[in-house]
Amino acid sequence: MPALRIAIRYLLARKSHTAVNIISYISMAGIAVAALAMVCVLSVFNGFSQLASDRLSLVNPDVKVTPVNTRVISDADSLAEELRGIPGVRVALPTLRGEALAIYNGAQLPVNICGIPDGFDEVSALESLLIDGEPLTSLYGFGGALLGVGAAVQLDARPSPERGLLLTVPRRLGRINPALPMAAFSTDTLVVTGVYRSNQPEFDNAMIYLSLDDARNLLDYTTEGTAIEISVANARETAKVIKRIEEKLGSDYLVADRLRQESHSFRMISIEKWITFLMLVFVLVMASFNILSSLSMLIIEKEESLRILSSLGATDSMLKRIFMNQGVLVAVTGGGIGITVGVILCLIQEHFGVITLGGDHSQMSIVTYPCVPEFTDVLITAGVVIAIGLLSGWIASRGVKAHADSDRH
Repeated sequence: MPALRIAIRYLLARKSHTAVNIISYISMAGIAVAALAMVCVLSVFNGFSQLASDRLSLVNPDVKVTPVNTRVISDADSLAEELRGIPGVRVALPTLRGEALAIYNGAQLPVNICGIPDGFDEVSALESLLIDGEPLTSLYGFGGALLGVGAAVQLDARPSPERGLLLTVPRRLGRINPALPMAAFSTDTLVVTGVYRSNQPEFDNAMIYLSLDDARNLLDYTTEGTAIEISVANARETAKVIKRIEEKLGSDYLVADRLRQESHSFRMISIEKWITFLMLVFVLVMASFNILSSLSMLIIEKEESLRILSSLGATDSMLKRIFMNQGVLVAVTGGGIGITVGVILCLIQEHFGVITLGGDHSQMSIVTYPCVPEFTDVLITAGVVIAIGLLSGWIASRGVKAHADSDRH
């Protein structure tokens, strides 16, 4: 405690050399700016992660069951019926995905197709994402198709019964006749009934939804499906429902919640977040050199005080603790100011959206930077600041022994 009190006095007292004061203030300011940046950047990444999670909840089901060793589920209709009997499962519907070439008014685009059954709106909020047209319907004997806004723009397509959307896929069954190359492809003509926007490129740019029957006819399937999409009765019990499904199906199927279904997206956000964090830690380390400079100058300035303390019986370890505490105090003071200001700025951005995104706001789903400060990030930043202060104080305090020993002689 005496070492800490002396360190606090050294921190607050005015130094005889103005340069020492200036360097100390620069040290605190550097640590404060770096800590503020860390809190703000981590909070923005949290905001984008939460935004992605909210968007996923509109497209993906609560739980998705997919086969592990095969591409399709051989009898998806029967499996969906079995899963409906599991406690906690509200709706279970089979879906079928594949790849096709979409042709509309001469424009061509490779797309992913997803066949969905009636009642799919109970599993996914796809219909709420429509920005033009209507949900899937049959018009004039043709099946309907829902296009993502990106695919619609590239094909120059919009809901209209006057033009058909042609989907072409290679035949999965049967032999290919070289004399009739077009016979190696299956085709189907659909009518664009609606256009949706999910603000997710993988859906908007290349995903077309059609009825499950049309998808099966196009891909040469009967009762097969690539997944069973499930809606749970109580979102809070999703983990329990997943466990029950896994116990029933065994290891041949992968049972995934919303986050696991798009784990690659969240993994990329997390990687970017922590790489940026490490870069800011490097900036913080650079700022800590100012602490070393100020402590080294303070040691030189306090030679007389060190001589007196040594004469009064202060040990080398106590003298070292004084300057180690001094380093921690400088770092904690600057870091505390930076973290506090950073949290306040993040809360202002979260609730008032002061800083806006660039570009045409009329084409954006959000116009301000999403910002969600989390207590865990604040703790991590504070821990890094304290560690920097301890390291700086320890390095600077190694020069104290020489002064104390020379004073005794």
